[in-house]
Amino acid sequence: MLQTVTATAKKLPEGLQVETSSRDFKILIDEPKHMGGTNAGMNPIEVLLCALGACQSICAASFAKKFGFEFEEFHIELAGDFDPAGFMGDPNIRNGFQEIRFETHFKTNESQEKAEKFADFIEDTCPIADNLTNGVKLVRTGVVRD
Repeated sequence: MLQTVTATAKKLPEGLQVETSSRDFKILIDEPKHMGGTNAGMNPIEVLLCALGACQSICAASFAKKFGFEFEEFHIELAGDFDPAGFMGDPNIRNGFQEIRFETHFKTNESQEKAEKFADFIEDTCPIADNLTNGVKLVRTGVVRD
């Protein structure tokens, strides 16, 4: 069954700070000082990297038993290449990440082959990875003047 997830993002008065919320949770998002922000929180592309890592971590924990894969610890190291010139208006440079790389770490007694198969499963199952790999249709439903 299709579920709708909602969120809000509200520009705060100070610098480039934005308060985001979904359900009963909030995240403060900002930009570093060299980009005009106050450095009070991660910027949106850092949040995206964290969302990808968190999603894959949740998939690992959620599906390990079903997959028959045991591990003591799990983490992902992520890096993305971003050229701010695109965001600042250079039409020859993409606005977003050029590439995202990640390395999956398991503390496990499972074989390397089984770890790689489980990592493939995690990547194929992760909704954030799916959105990044396959894109998602963005639909602006209106512009409201309050």
